[in-house]
Amino acid sequence: MAVWVSAGGCGLLSPIRGRLRAGRAAVLAWRVPLRAAGTGPVYDVVVSGGGMVGSAMAAALGHDVHFREKKILLLEAGPRKVSGRLPESYSNRVSSISPGSATLLSSFGAWDHVCSLRFKPFRRMQVWDACSEAMIIFDKDNLEDMGYVVENNVIMSALTKQLDAVSDRVEVLYRSRAVGYTWPLTCHLSDTSPWVKIDLADGRRLETKLLIGADGQNSMVRKAAGIQNIHYQYDQSAVVATLHLSEATDNNVAWQRFLPSGPIALLPLSDTASSLVWSTSHEHASQLLSMDEESFVDTINSAFWSNLHHSDFIDTAGSVFRSAISLLMPSGTAARQLPPSIARVEPKSRAVFPLGMGHATEYVRHRIVLIGDAAHRVHPLAGQGVNMGFGDIACLTHHLSTAAFDGKDLGSIKHLLQFETERQRHNLSLMAAIDLLKRLYSTSVAPFVLLRTWGLQTTNALSPVKEQIMSFASK
Repeated sequence: MAVWVSAGGCGLLSPIRGRLRAGRAAVLAWRVPLRAAGTGPVYDVVVSGGGMVGSAMAAALGHDVHFREKKILLLEAGPRKVSGRLPESYSNRVSSISPGSATLLSSFGAWDHVCSLRFKPFRRMQVWDACSEAMIIFDKDNLEDMGYVVENNVIMSALTKQLDAVSDRVEVLYRSRAVGYTWPLTCHLSDTSPWVKIDLADGRRLETKLLIGADGQNSMVRKAAGIQNIHYQYDQSAVVATLHLSEATDNNVAWQRFLPSGPIALLPLSDTASSLVWSTSHEHASQLLSMDEESFVDTINSAFWSNLHHSDFIDTAGSVFRSAISLLMPSGTAARQLPPSIARVEPKSRAVFPLGMGHATEYVRHRIVLIGDAAHRVHPLAGQGVNMGFGDIACLTHHLSTAAFDGKDLGSIKHLLQFETERQRHNLSLMAAIDLLKRLYSTSVAPFVLLRTWGLQTTNALSPVKEQIMSFASK
């Protein structure tokens, strides 16, 4: 049997609740995949999209003990990324990896490879408002790592290595693009195929019992399946860059300040370097991109240090409220730290990309699943984008592994719906919270500033609430 991961295509017809059992006698050697009369090879799973989420999905299934007799195909439109020595300079595309995501990557050996290459743990997060003195600090009493900042190319190198380790079970087709799909009927007829058919640009045709769409925010799989995607563009773009600090420090704090134009974040890369993610208006983003280096560095330092947006009224009201909280909960306050000063920007590391939000109304159809950005897209202010995708993988792998162990049809809507329910509950809650924060902090109107000031100060004083937030975000 074969599993294929492809870049596009999902079932369009209504789900079935019955189960088809795969014949165990049909398990063939990898290089002789199952064929139906007049058709191409039939795979157990096809994953569409070979980015971080798609590659991790294929690797997780390939290393799963209950998928040893299954065959998986990963379909990627781009070329194979050659993993040589890492360059001395850091990439400007990084991800904040939660402990839960690190656990997933550890489950099939990828995290060990990440650790052997390059990553930076952080043990504290400080978030504060540019319009007041309000702040919130997240840390753990036992000084455990709260998360890890990893370059995307390092993650991809680790995933490629783990895919190579199971090349007998997971085939990867690079420079392969799907151009058409034929969806199976929910009630199989004798003269039709029960599987999803995928036509490739080079003329080949393949079939799969389950198609996993991991092909990004413009998912071809989602569009071809006719699954509605509710989305809108924010009035912001994100500017990213690699920055060098004025002096070496432990640099184990992730910093974020909410400016009226959008949040600016500084993520540690090493003792002397950090990664910038600045969400701001499209016009300001263009200005930041075209500035000379000295002006760019001065603008960043000012964004973290300036009190230009403060007002006496808000500062006084916040100070009185903070004093009251200190009397009621003296152990609930934490000391403010000062962010590092930036000395220079890595040449040619500045880049910009638009921001938006999106959510597929359905994650599953008959023999189709959407994961990662194909199913949901969020603002980067909470650093949860790829973690939500890795959470999808952990949940889906669990349900598919159980189905394989029980001899059930992998494309059955029954366990796919269980995956959808679990992930939508988590993802929608997180997306709503992120969107609310984005909107709440996009204004400097006094009543809203006062409201969020008191809210942030109260939350910062309530350790159990902060622990719940950290627990939810780390999944």
